[in-house]
Amino acid sequence: MGRALIIGAGGVASVVVHKCCQNPEVFEEICIASRTLSKCDALKQKLEGGKTKIQTAQLDADNVDETIALINKFKPDIVINVALPYQDLAIMDACLATGVHYLDTANYEPRDTAKFEYKWQWAYREKFEKAGITAVLGCGFDPGVTGVFSAYAMKHYFDEIHYIDILDANAGDHGYPFATNFNPEINIREVTAKGSYIENGKWVETEPLEIKRVYNFPEIGEKNIYLLHHEELESLALNIKGVKRIRFWMTFSDNYLTHLRVLQNVGMTSIEPIEYEGKQIVPLQFLKAVLPDPASLGPRTKGKTNIGCIFQGVKDGKTLNYYVYNVCTHEECYAEVGSQAISYTTGVPAMIGAAMVLTGKWKKPGVYNVEEFDPDPFMDALNKFGLPWKESFSPELVD
Repeated sequence: MGRALIIGAGGVASVVVHKCCQNPEVFEEICIASRTLSKCDALKQKLEGGKTKIQTAQLDADNVDETIALINKFKPDIVINVALPYQDLAIMDACLATGVHYLDTANYEPRDTAKFEYKWQWAYREKFEKAGITAVLGCGFDPGVTGVFSAYAMKHYFDEIHYIDILDANAGDHGYPFATNFNPEINIREVTAKGSYIENGKWVETEPLEIKRVYNFPEIGEKNIYLLHHEELESLALNIKGVKRIRFWMTFSDNYLTHLRVLQNVGMTSIEPIEYEGKQIVPLQFLKAVLPDPASLGPRTKGKTNIGCIFQGVKDGKTLNYYVYNVCTHEECYAEVGSQAISYTTGVPAMIGAAMVLTGKWKKPGVYNVEEFDPDPFMDALNKFGLPWKESFSPELVD
């Protein structure tokens, strides 16, 4: 049915490639492109021989002309961007120049500022609409599935949703003293930034990790959760009817936070360049280089994740509480695709979103967040491709 150019060759990209090859009726041919060609070739060697044809290419995704040239050569129907968030705009520019659909899993973030918001990508709405092509933003799990969950809740259960709490719990153990489950640079920038939530249409800012609660997660148990800023709050506040407050919570172990505070105290999480032996280096990028590669954590990580949304609202004048979530097991993910669950829960939705565009279910000109599309076919695909969801109408609430 279609051809996909997959930009990136890390842990998430590996899952996307595996899942595209499990869906050959939609993904007849893929090209894996990255700055490091050997990573692309290793993925191809692992998976070639099936129905989906695989090519590889070396690509500097910061270079728009280079990306345009590759698109013109491979002629994909969609570009799946699972590179770094810094590269979103350059890849979107290449898609505009070539008339190709676009999808990513995280919104644009400037390299020199730890701030992520949608304004830069939303500025492309009119351009994509005029070009007659679709851009799907934030189609991982959070953002991504959390937006689909919100649209599903709104469509099937609520007249208005007043409160949304997004909960992301990882109860996995990789055995290292300190490691991050996805790109260390992005992960640490996110965790060390100020927290925020939306209440009555306004952003409320908090100090990093200032607000803490304890939540009893299904199949995982009680975990400390901390309020963070997260990009889907911004789009859900616009697209979900009746919202008064949206918060995002993530679990961190005491061990993780202790190591992080020490690294912060000695300046290793800084994104300000310093001079070292006559060269300019960014401490956080150096730290990334010495930490374990998240793609290597798969065989070591044991335990489960639980990611979902708790909604409070009204239906037919009556109050309603609803919790929809997915539980994913690290060992099962590794057995299937060779990754830990964090990469799996991001990569599977990226493939599903691209399939939604290629099959026409989510194809309309412009730039959209996932909750602006029909959630039903996506929810069905989650069950089919490894992320089955569960629901409760009497959940424990976050105070």
